[in-house]
Amino acid sequence: MDLPPGGARLHDGALGAPEELGPELAGERGGPGEGTLDLVDLGAAPITAGADDGRRGSELARAVEAVLMVADSPVEPGILAQLLEVPPARVEQTCAELAAGYLAQGRGFVLTRVAGGYRFQSHPDMAPYIERFVLEGQQARLSAAALETLAIVAYKQPVSRAQISSIRGVSADGVLRTLCQRGYVTEVGRDAGPGQAVLYGTTPLLLERLGIDKIEDLPPLGDFVPGPEVMDALEQGLRPGT
Repeated sequence: MDLPPGGARLHDGALGAPEELGPELAGERGGPGEGTLDLVDLGAAPITAGADDGRRGSELARAVEAVLMVADSPVEPGILAQLLEVPPARVEQTCAELAAGYLAQGRGFVLTRVAGGYRFQSHPDMAPYIERFVLEGQQARLSAAALETLAIVAYKQPVSRAQISSIRGVSADGVLRTLCQRGYVTEVGRDAGPGQAVLYGTTPLLLERLGIDKIEDLPPLGDFVPGPEVMDALEQGLRPGT
């Protein structure tokens, strides 16, 4: 029996009695000569509440993979839930199952939550290869001054230009312009004090580049502060006559 693209027409008896077809295909039977039924192409069928749980779960996982594959930025669970017409909790569960499956398979990529959404990114173990690929021939890297300023904004935001300059000990005007042009820093408001200075904060793009979900996921500053023995040695070295 030839099946036309996008679906098929089944004659009465081709798949058995109506109860064998299931509620999606059986419908109401007519009299003699009225037994043709519409068969929806299940490969293109929408994910509906009446679908089989196994097929529904597989279809949902494939749909999540397809959407994230073409997205150029992390996709929020709420957007995925609206797109796939399922509860957000089902999206979270599906993403968690997919992420666990990729890790178990030892794939070169992972499904992770960053900047409030989900995205595919390379596995951390593959960092040396990715760095070699990305940095090959690349010259536009952030300077040490830009990295210092970016760290100040990230940990102290919202922060003004004057506060940044005071912490660094030099003017931050040029560096801030560079960071704003790169999309890592943006104006987030104005100070309520005299002059109403512009306040700066980080953007979701920075979270995406760092691979974290929210700014609170940054490592604590205490991990980078020298211990008492190091500070004592520095102090001894700075004393006159030492």
